[in-house]
Amino acid sequence: MLVLPFHCGLITRNTMLRQSTQQKLLQKLSPQQIQLMKLLQIPTANLEERIKEELEENPALEFELDTPTTDQDTYELDDAPANNEDGEEQLEDVELSNDTAEKVDLDDFLRREDDESTGYDYSDDYYSGGSEERTVTPARVETSFHDYLLDQLGMLELDDRRHRIAEQIIGSLDEDGYLRREASSIADDLAFGQNIETSIEEINELILEIQLFDPPGICVWTLQECLILQLKRMPDSKPVRDAIKVLDKYFNEFTKKHYDKIQKYLELNDEAFKGVINSIIKLNPKPGAAYTVVNKAESYIIPDFFVYNNNGIPEITLNSKNAPELRISEGYREMMKAYDRSEKKNKNQKETVLFIKQKLDAAKWFIDAIKQRQHTLLHTMQAIIEFQKEFFVTGDETTLKPMILKDIAATTSLDISTVSRVANSKYVQTEYGTYKLKFFFSEALHTDNGEEVSTREVKTILHEMISAENKRKPLSDEHLTDMLMEKGYNIARRTVAKYREQLNIPVARLRKEL
Repeated sequence: MLVLPFHCGLITRNTMLRQSTQQKLLQKLSPQQIQLMKLLQIPTANLEERIKEELEENPALEFELDTPTTDQDTYELDDAPANNEDGEEQLEDVELSNDTAEKVDLDDFLRREDDESTGYDYSDDYYSGGSEERTVTPARVETSFHDYLLDQLGMLELDDRRHRIAEQIIGSLDEDGYLRREASSIADDLAFGQNIETSIEEINELILEIQLFDPPGICVWTLQECLILQLKRMPDSKPVRDAIKVLDKYFNEFTKKHYDKIQKYLELNDEAFKGVINSIIKLNPKPGAAYTVVNKAESYIIPDFFVYNNNGIPEITLNSKNAPELRISEGYREMMKAYDRSEKKNKNQKETVLFIKQKLDAAKWFIDAIKQRQHTLLHTMQAIIEFQKEFFVTGDETTLKPMILKDIAATTSLDISTVSRVANSKYVQTEYGTYKLKFFFSEALHTDNGEEVSTREVKTILHEMISAENKRKPLSDEHLTDMLMEKGYNIARRTVAKYREQLNIPVARLRKEL
C-alpha cells in the first residue's frame, strides 16, 4: 500500500488596523451649568435646606451679616454671571493681592484643621443670620392610627400569646384601616417572625374583635365590607337595613350608579330610595385616614413669585427666599492672602492652601449659581407675564392665549429644557390665586372663524357647562360637543372626553345624582 504524504497549509490573513482622525462637535455642560440646572429644579420650599447643606459642607461659604462688604461680596439681583465665548459661566478667581489687613498665621490653621471648631458655626442661629432669642415651642405629640388601636387592644382580656397575635393583625393594617394581608399570610408571619403557632380560625376570631374598635369600618379587606361594617354599627332602622341590602346584594350596580335597577329591585319610592343612598354616601371609605399624621409643612405651597396689579400693569417680585445673602468667608480670604505674603512655603502649607482654594472656588461657583438662578427665574416669569398680560390684569382664565415652552424659550433665548425646569416646579401668587407656572402653558385650538384659542379656555368653558348641568340628567360627551360647537369651538367628541378626563370629571352616568 502506497502512502502518499499529506501536507496541511495554514493561510494567515493579516488584518490591517486603520486609524483615522474624525472631528466631532460635542456639547458638554460645565460643572457650574450642571449645578445651575439642579438648583433650577429645586422649589423655594426646598432651596433653604439645599443652601444649609452647602453651608455645612463648605466652611468658605457663609451668610451675609451686618458687616461691611466689598464689591466682590455684593451680588445684585439684576446682575447675572458673565458668559465666555463658549456660553459657559466666567468665574472670577479669588483675589490674592496684599492689602492692609491683619496678617493671619497659616500655621495656626494647620494646627486647627482637625479641630471640630474651625471658626464655622453649624448652629441654626448662625444659619438664620442673627442671634435673636427664640422661644422653642414643644412639638405636639399626635397619636398615630396604629397607636390608637393598640390602646384599645389593651382593654381586651387576652393572654400574652393572643395579644401578640392581635398586635400582628393591627400591624398588618394600612393607613386607611384596611387589611392588606390574608389570614394565612399573617399566620406565616407569626410562625417565622415570632415563633407563634396559630390557625386561620383563631386569627379570624381576633379580626372580629378588632372590627369592634373605633373608628368603625376598620380591619377589613374590601370597601364593601368597610361600608357594611359601618352601617351595622349605626342604630337599627329601615333605611339602614335597606342600605345594608344595597351594599350586600347590589354593590356592583351601586358603584356604577345604576340607581334605577336598584330602586326597582328594592321596590322603594323615590323619597325612600334617596334616603337609602344618602345614608351610604355619608359613610367613610377610609376610616383610618383621619388618624394619619400629616406633615403640614409639605402641604403648604410656597410661591416663588408674587405678581401685583398696579393700575393695569403687572409687577413681579421674587420670593426673598430665592435671593439669600451669601458671601465668601473673609477668614478664608485672609488665609490665602497670608500664604501669598509668606516667604516660607512648605509642603503642608501648600496642601492646606490647595484645600482652601478648592473651597473658595466652590463657594464662588455656588453664589454665582444662586445668582444665575434668580436671573433665570425672573427672566422666565417676566416673559410669561408679557405673554399672558390680560390674565394677570383681569384674572379671567378664558383670556389665556395659546402658549408653549418654545414660545417662552424664543423670547428669553433660553433652552426649552431650562424653561421646562422652571415651569414644572415653580408657583406664582396673584390677586386671583396661586398657580403653577405650567398652568399658563396650553396648545392652540381653532374656532370656526379661524381664530386660535387656548385649550385652557375650552376646558374652562367645559367645566362651567358640567357645573351648571342638571345632576339628575347629566350631559353626555356628545351633548357637550354639540354645545361647544354652538359656541364656535370646532372640537371632536373624543377631544371633549380627553379634556373631561384631564379635569378629573367622570362620565355622565357617574355624575348622576338623585
